[in-house]
Amino acid sequence: MQPEDLMLLTDFYEYTMAYAYFKENKHEEIAYFDMFVRTIPDGGGFLILNGLHRFIDFVQHFHYTDDQIDYLRQTGYFDEDFLHYLKTMTMDVDVWAIPEGTPVFANEPLVTIRGTLIQAQILETILLLCINYPTLTTTKAYRIVRASKGRAVLEFGSRRAHGFDAATEGARGAYIAGCAGSACTIAGQKYAVPVSGTIAHSYVQLHDSELEAFRSYARVSPDNCILLVDTYDTLHSGIPNAIKVAQEELIPNGHRLKGIRIDSGDLAYLSKKARKMLDAAGLTDCKVVVSNSLDEFLIDDLIMQDAKIDTFGVGENMITAKSTPVLGGVYKVVAHEKDGQIIPKIKISGNVEKLTNPGFKKIIRFYDKENHQAIADLLALRDEVIPADEYVLFDPQAPWKQKRIKDYEMRELQEQIFDHGKLVYTVPSTEEVKNYCMQQMDTLWEEVKRLRYPHRYYVDYSRQLYDLKQELIEKNTIKI
Repeated sequence: MQPEDLMLLTDFYEYTMAYAYFKENKHEEIAYFDMFVRTIPDGGGFLILNGLHRFIDFVQHFHYTDDQIDYLRQTGYFDEDFLHYLKTMTMDVDVWAIPEGTPVFANEPLVTIRGTLIQAQILETILLLCINYPTLTTTKAYRIVRASKGRAVLEFGSRRAHGFDAATEGARGAYIAGCAGSACTIAGQKYAVPVSGTIAHSYVQLHDSELEAFRSYARVSPDNCILLVDTYDTLHSGIPNAIKVAQEELIPNGHRLKGIRIDSGDLAYLSKKARKMLDAAGLTDCKVVVSNSLDEFLIDDLIMQDAKIDTFGVGENMITAKSTPVLGGVYKVVAHEKDGQIIPKIKISGNVEKLTNPGFKKIIRFYDKENHQAIADLLALRDEVIPADEYVLFDPQAPWKQKRIKDYEMRELQEQIFDHGKLVYTVPSTEEVKNYCMQQMDTLWEEVKRLRYPHRYYVDYSRQLYDLKQELIEKNTIKI
């Protein structure tokens, strides 16, 4: 879908609220919203931000068509003055965001939007759609790649993805996270993701014999010959036939069997047997590729069992982040402007985790100057000056826990993307995002990246932000 086709891809209450603001003559007032995530899926230690490129594209092409305005008219909710306002509206927001590929953590403002009440509100649903799914699946893909311990991982999930966009964006995210490539052809065309593919079981079944199928494919694709060996019997038919074709069709003509793929059965046992059979036949360079409902935990177990696997093909568990298939990103107002002043806002909740962090903020990441490892993140008010030589961090959940840091480098994570609707950010290529992601992930301690029970990475508050939050909690709490 083109960006202009997505204008009505929003919750209807965005329009009913916008209409109320318009009728109250409040629609030109300025508000600040933060998009953030409360919890990290899979008990993980981090997220990898992704999806900003789609949001940028949407904002750049923001405009209502006559058909879209006609539909809103037909709902019967809005008058003509409001519809005319929407039709002639141009997007004039300021946007700050953390770059794609950055490791991020719970309760950090990933994207901050400043704009008129109507414009900032209408962007809520599309922003969450753009960020939530790609961030979720990119993070999942990194976990899977990390579990593979240097072995290649290929993304195979398009047919199980939750829609057309999910297949494409999931493949892009997987590549950014370190996958070697994808089976998703359109991701290759659109995002320059390396694509690959060989044969399916149907190809084998549609020949008179497995051996004839292998011979045929070897003749057609001698330099890309990976044979699927589990259609009938992996050890007694598939692998012996693959070896036979390698020896009789490929090697005599100056080619090598690139690999075999096993898609069923006990992958640890079969891969060990396969490796022995291939090596005994002189095919020591032939790769063993496996697939079949893999995830990071199964891959981790296979490696611990010394499985002889070179490449993992991962489908549904990656493309859907099946173990935790929803990233609960939210979009909350944090301030509004009145008489030229920024007035902080807070949401109070009976659930402590749903308390919001008020005000127009920035995120500072501290790095150890010697080893360049990330120490902690700091949420501070936008106009605060953070000293460059020494700083006392404290845990906002346990303020008595403090840590004095020195010899650090600082980086403000958010960058400005739009300035009054004008793009002021250079959108990186997929390859640039991938390289940046790998560099940034190297700055996290190994303990934070553990698959199971990772070490907590601290996101602390400045004293000024902490005091402001406590003040607003006290001010907005009803005394009984």
